[in-house]
Amino acid sequence: MTEAAPASVEVRDLEKRYGETVGLGSVSLAVEPGELFGVIGPDGAGKSTLFRILVTVLTPDAGTAMVDGLDVVADYREIRKRVGYMPGRFSLYQDLTVRENLEFFASVFGTTVEAGYSLIAPIYSQIEPFEDRRAGALSGGMKQKLALSCALVHRPRALILDEPTTGVDAVSRVEFWEMLAEMTAAGITTLVSTPYMDEAARCDRIALLQAGRLLSAPGTPEAVAASFGAPLVSVRATGDRAALLDRLRAAPGVARADVFGDVVHVTGEGEPSASAALAERLRQSLGVEAAPTAPTVEDVFMARMGDPDTLSSHVQPTDA
Repeated sequence: MTEAAPASVEVRDLEKRYGETVGLGSVSLAVEPGELFGVIGPDGAGKSTLFRILVTVLTPDAGTAMVDGLDVVADYREIRKRVGYMPGRFSLYQDLTVRENLEFFASVFGTTVEAGYSLIAPIYSQIEPFEDRRAGALSGGMKQKLALSCALVHRPRALILDEPTTGVDAVSRVEFWEMLAEMTAAGITTLVSTPYMDEAARCDRIALLQAGRLLSAPGTPEAVAASFGAPLVSVRATGDRAALLDRLRAAPGVARADVFGDVVHVTGEGEPSASAALAERLRQSLGVEAAPTAPTVEDVFMARMGDPDTLSSHVQPTDA
């Protein structure tokens, strides 16, 4: 039997505090080589803190973090040569042109645009007709492509992207995730954070992060959704939505009710097999349109983020 390849990114009991505020609270996870791994959570969850430690911009207060087999504290200089990083805010030089930005970042890593062009070509070719335009004059989607090209031009072993699709239009979001799929197909390990629950489905595996702690063991989006473990019913939201929520939350056997677009997801008590019975009770007692529904990653996140007992810091990657 051949040994499994070591993790591309491995975090163990990682902690970071900002005064009394917990940035990360004993977080552990591992990202496999060539994997597209998503860290899902809202603003303030700790995603940027985790990523800044991984790219050696911050040092942890406790625990260890390894990237490509190197320690983020002891081997920070070498790690910086091996990772590509896109911070949450557009951080390229606004007054330089597209081409000048790309050439600058290539020179920082001791390489050239020509040497890395075959890797970035699928992305850069889309903005190359505008290579003489200043970066500050680009649209959000074009800035995104330029930033990704600059992060990839030195052919990194790992790509770390902090909320890369925040603030861009829906079409650009879809295009960007298609580009990430191409990068992982090329063998680049990609770690991406996002506050958008719908983007979780595009990852090979995900981890849910809130208040600096993991809400569940990392796993495939399907496995995380399947871990919901309670009855779940979808109720059509009509009329006074606030009044409907109050009625649903006060109904016997209801643990919580959350708005999901034009429906309300109602979580019951007991096993998932009780979903049909819960839907029938709600139809009979409240006169609402209700039906069992399959849980999503967002359902899992909503159910667990408000329950301190579900916060899990020492988690291991799942086989799912």
